[in-house]
Amino acid sequence: MSILNIFTLLGGLALFLFGMSTMSNGLEKTAGGKLEKILRKMTDKPIKALILGAGITATIQSSSAVTVMLVGLVNSGIMQLGQAIGVIMGSNIGTTVTAWLLSLAGIESDNIFVSLLKPSSFSPIVAFIGILLIMVAKKQKLKDIGSICMGFAVLMFGMEFMSDSMSPLAEMEEFRNLMVMFNNPLLGLAVGVIMTAIIQSSSATVGILQALSLTGALSYNMAIPIIMGQNIGTCITAVISSIGVSKNAKRVSVVHVYFNLIGTAILLSAFYGANAVFDFAFADSSIDPAGIAVVHSIFNIVTTVILFPFSKQLEKLAVKTVKDKNEKTKETFIDDRLLGTPALAVSECRNYTVEMGKKAIETLLDSVSLVSEFDPKLAESVVENEGILDNYEDKLGTFLVKVSAQELTNEDSNTVSTLLHAIGDFERIGDHAVNIMKTAKEINEKGISFSDEAKKELAVAENAIREILEITRIAFSENKPEIALEVEPLEQVIDGLLKKIKSRHISRLTDGNCTIELGFILSDLITNYERVSDHCSNIAVCVIRISDSMFDIHQYLNDYKTTDNPEFREKYKSYKVKYSI
Repeated sequence: MSILNIFTLLGGLALFLFGMSTMSNGLEKTAGGKLEKILRKMTDKPIKALILGAGITATIQSSSAVTVMLVGLVNSGIMQLGQAIGVIMGSNIGTTVTAWLLSLAGIESDNIFVSLLKPSSFSPIVAFIGILLIMVAKKQKLKDIGSICMGFAVLMFGMEFMSDSMSPLAEMEEFRNLMVMFNNPLLGLAVGVIMTAIIQSSSATVGILQALSLTGALSYNMAIPIIMGQNIGTCITAVISSIGVSKNAKRVSVVHVYFNLIGTAILLSAFYGANAVFDFAFADSSIDPAGIAVVHSIFNIVTTVILFPFSKQLEKLAVKTVKDKNEKTKETFIDDRLLGTPALAVSECRNYTVEMGKKAIETLLDSVSLVSEFDPKLAESVVENEGILDNYEDKLGTFLVKVSAQELTNEDSNTVSTLLHAIGDFERIGDHAVNIMKTAKEINEKGISFSDEAKKELAVAENAIREILEITRIAFSENKPEIALEVEPLEQVIDGLLKKIKSRHISRLTDGNCTIELGFILSDLITNYERVSDHCSNIAVCVIRISDSMFDIHQYLNDYKTTDNPEFREKYKSYKVKYSI
């Protein structure tokens, strides 16, 4: 084998790996946050999880990436170990899709229509379409599709280069002697494990094996142990990823290892046992790329069929292997491993922000109820919840900054920006809840009471605050811009209402019907209510702006609040009538 052939082989391998990475990244971006939604909906039953694992892996073209994702999800408490097992089994089936795509390289036919299926025939067209989409398309989705096309074309060109560089090997005596060594199944198994552990991609090593098979020197006897070894070697990525995670997350990688080890032991023993008895005619014949794809698929499908009914036993085996030692494990908020799948990380950040919003609104409503009826236990709960909200802002903010440094789609980038603003507003609402609670405590401790007129006015204001909080909660948690549009008119009504309450209090103070002390307390309540409605307005604007990266918040509010806007005017009048005093 000449130096030129070696350089061609290395260049082909580089193109192959780069193409696979580019295609995988493009597919992942195209899938976007749908991955997270599907994961939540389809892992409640083992068979659904199995189908899901196959589908996701076929989509992003990497069983290792899916397993690492599962380690992160389990470590964050988003998914349970039992749910992850079905996904792991399915991912082994999904990863066989790549082998079938690569098997097209072995097509040989004089028929023009059949020859068009050969990658060297259509890859240039796919590459042209890809680069055209990347350069011309304005929508990010189309650019991502362009990346998929380019990745696929580069991958196929790399496959062709590797195949061409290996073709001279068929004539070399030394190479044929070397290949004879692989008749030892244990040696073939070891080679498959080591190759895949180094490259960390079973799809890539299967592709290399398919390129090697085009020399005609590789038999089924040699290839089968290597293919099974590749499935074991791919576990190394998940094993490395499980370092420093919770016990339950470690068990995800252990299940992945056991699944492939047990499957290899059963099928390798079955094949060589049956071969010894029946002496399979095909065992010593040359294997081609399609044959490798068939063996790869059979191994993963049959292993899944055999082990799927024993999912619970696999879980118990993983628990016995990674034992609980009553150690206090540090709670993981969102696992950094999810950064490897940015779309999923953004989606999880949004879920946590929704939880934070619900907690903030619940806390504020509790504090408002304390004004009319003080409860020491509920007051303590308000303080505790405010601490939880501070923790949310700290950890979510830190993780969102990390996410923003990843390669994101425009939509995900806008979402990250929106969430960073929203968590600040939710945290401030928690602060105002504590302020209102302190005011309520002062009222209770001093045994003072507002006049009947002031009580009625405050009741109207409190009802308005409750409604704006509820509208904000629905708009943000369900991501409904049309609901968010109702917040600003109500916020304007609340501002006017609170000014009128303050003005009436001054009149009562002047007439001697109120005390200065009550005035200070009323002022504190009004100020906090006003700030809360302002934060609700900010959050609503965040919901509306999420789809537009060039969105100007101040310009939007100015345009929306003008008297020329009939939609705003109508809602404003409706709320003004509803909350009149």
